[in-house]
Parts: sequence; structure tokens; C-alpha cells
Amino acid sequence: MPAKSKTPTTQFVCSECGYTTPKWLGKCPDCGNFNTMHEEVVRAEVSAPVRTGVSQMKTRALPLSQIGYEKFERVKSGVPEFDTVLGGGIVRGSLVLLGGDPGIGKSTLLTQVSAHLSTTAKVLYVSAEESCSQVKMRCERLGLTSDNLLLLNETCLEDMETSLDDAEFVVIDSVQAIYTETLSSAAGSVAQVRECASKIMRIAKSRNVTFFIIGHVTKEGSLAGPKVLEHIMDTVLYFEGQQEDNFRILRAVKNRFGSAQEVGVFEMTDTGIESVTDYSGLFLSDTRGVAAGSAVTPSESGNRCMNVELQTLITKTAYGMPRRMSLGVDYNKLVVLIAVLEKRCGIPFFNADVYINAMGGIKLAEPSVDLAICAALASAASDIPIEKYTAVFGEVGLTGEIRPVHYADKRVNECIKTGFKRVILPEKNMKTCQRFQGKIELIPVRYVGQMIKALNLQTQFIGGND
Repeated sequence: MPAKSKTPTTQFVCSECGYTTPKWLGKCPDCGNFNTMHEEVVRAEVSAPVRTGVSQMKTRALPLSQIGYEKFERVKSGVPEFDTVLGGGIVRGSLVLLGGDPGIGKSTLLTQVSAHLSTTAKVLYVSAEESCSQVKMRCERLGLTSDNLLLLNETCLEDMETSLDDAEFVVIDSVQAIYTETLSSAAGSVAQVRECASKIMRIAKSRNVTFFIIGHVTKEGSLAGPKVLEHIMDTVLYFEGQQEDNFRILRAVKNRFGSAQEVGVFEMTDTGIESVTDYSGLFLSDTRGVAAGSAVTPSESGNRCMNVELQTLITKTAYGMPRRMSLGVDYNKLVVLIAVLEKRCGIPFFNADVYINAMGGIKLAEPSVDLAICAALASAASDIPIEKYTAVFGEVGLTGEIRPVHYADKRVNECIKTGFKRVILPEKNMKTCQRFQGKIELIPVRYVGQMIKALNLQTQFIGGND
């Protein structure tokens, strides 16, 4: 009987999670998404030689005491906020993945970084989606010129590798547009993205080359492709913002060389992207303290602290089921805090629509914003504005008790620097904040009801914990 020929076969791979199946399915059994199964050609696998004996081992395990310490060298990018999000600068030999919506400014940001790095080192900008003339036009618009900035229009990873030469920094725009010749599937497929990312990591670590990789995002806002793409990277950044707004926010969701909670603020101008160091005009409004429903909280993001204003709006519902909508604040957290105010303080929300928004498009996920959300909701319910230079922070439990939070002294110090006169904080955080007594008024509270009375928001509904 003749042997079967090893011809390429096909399989269907989910573009969201990488699940494979021999036949097409309308719904992925693994992640549950519809219409994500795409056909790919799978080549016959080549059997690897069997290793026998100890002599075949190329590496061996070493005790912890014999492992040498590697000092990571950081290089300034020329964009201060970008360096802050990276943890103090660019680490040589690292892989940085930058994701964001189309037109948000990813290519512009990395073009500026490339131009600055090219003043002292050779930089290769690989444009797989634009021609070299288009990249040059962007550089001229930004006023960037350097002979050490090399442009390459290439989509094949193997051809790109031969063009590296002695480049120390490489920008790939984008990873979904390049492919490797070892696979027959189309560029941007799960297999291509996974294999290209693995080869890029090998190049970066073996040659000590720093890679900046631009990645596309899905309509849900997550990076397109398999999760292994983010696992391989040393740093994963998200560039966020509205195209009609000039401000952009750069957020680190993974960083092996720094904090994964850093946030950088940028402004899009005619001459490129500029760092924003004064956040008062972005996260605080000029009309706070005039209208009811707003409260300011000092939010901790990585190694920095910034005051952010929360705005709420309460209207009488026109439907049988009241609506709750949140922007920048977790929806489930908003629902829980509304229940706490109804049960512990007697403020009714059963017949009202509740809307909340964090100024500047920033996302607040830490527990310390709980008390500020309650203050904003109580202010909107009583129609009494909170004093302009008053800040609030603390975690709220289901019993109405206010729990302590981390970095309380740093939050109070930020309020002092920005001109605030009063801070309402958890009682258990007073010990670490005693040294600020003469500089700002500190009001410790144990329950939500005490916070409402301290802000003079008493109405006929207030009761419960005091």
C-alpha cells in the first residue's frame, strides 16, 4: 500500500482566541464570538531529530547564587510623558507594543520618538502600511530630519531582518501587516501574528535591539490577535482618546521594567504630540463648586497622583426601569454605591436615572474613588454643590463604613500642591497624614453619613450611619 503524501491541509482558526477546528463554525466554542473562524493552510510538520544522551543538552540549570545581575540601561525618548509611562525611559533590548484606535496618533508618537533616538543611534522605521514617501511627509510636517533615521517599506519579516544591519532601535508599523515566509496563511492571521511576534522577540534578545511595535485594536478596544502577542512583549501600552479631542492618554497595562499603572497625558498639536504636565485644565473643570453633582478625588496612577473631577447627573426616569450609565468608572461599582446610599443614608434612587463621568476621559479603577462617587451622588440628589477646593477619597464598604486606602499622605500632599483647602479622608488614614495638619484642613470620617454631613449635604432623606 503506497504511503500517504504529506500535502498541506486546512484548518479554521478563531481570530480572537486562536481556537482551532477542522471545520468551519459560526460561533467559536472557546470564546463565544461569532464569525471569527478563518481558514488557514497548515503545512506538513517536519519531524525533529530525536535527542539522545547528555551530550545533546545545550544549556543547564544554574543555582540562584550563580546567576549574574543584569543592569538595564534606559534611554530617553525625547517625550517626557512617554518616558514616565515606560518607567523612566526606554530599556535596551526590550519589546514595546503600542495599541490604539485608528488615527489616534500611534505612528506620530513613534515617529517623534524615532527622530529623537536617531540623533545618537541608528533607527530603522519599518512601514508595512505606508510608503516611505508618506512617512517622510509626516516627518517634514513635524519638522523632523535625521540621516540616522532609516525608512523601509517591507511586509516580509525575513527581508526586514536582513535590513537591520547595526540598527539599535526598530519601529514596526504594524504587526498585523507583516508576515513570515515559514507560514502560508495571510498576514494578520492568528498564526502569522503569533509566529512574527516570536521571531521579533528572538531578534531583540539575541541582538539587543529595541523594538517598538504598533498593534491594531478590535472594535471592543482590545489588541487584535492572540493573547500570546501581549505575553511575549515586555511592555504593552494603550493610546486612548477621542479623535475630535486634542488630548490623548497613554496607559501601561503591562511593564516588566516599571509600574503597570502609569498614565501619560499628551496633547495633539500642529507640530506633533506634546507632553502635558499640568493636568488641572484636563481633569478639573472651571465650573466646579457652582453646579451640584461634582466632586474631586486625588487618584493614584503608578508613581504619580492627580486630582480628577467626577460629575454626576440625576434625572427623573421616564421608563419603568431607571438607567445607570458610567464613563470612566466601573458600572458595577456605581450600582453598589447607589445601593449603599439608599440603604445606609436614605437617599432614594429607585425612580431616578443616574449618570456619572470622570473628566478628561481617564478611567478610575482604584477603590479610593468610592467616597468621591458617593459625595457626587449625594450632592446631585440634594442639589447642593460641594465647595470648589474640597477633595474626597476613601473606600466604601457595604455597611457604609469608610475603609483606609494606600498612599493617603501622597494624595493629601497633591491636594496641597494644587491649592485645595480641605480633604475628607478615612479616619484610619489620619495617623499618616498628621504632618499636614497646619497646611490643609483634614476631616476624618468613619461612615458615609458623616461625609455627607461634613459637606453640608443634609436633606430630609439623610439618615442611617452618622
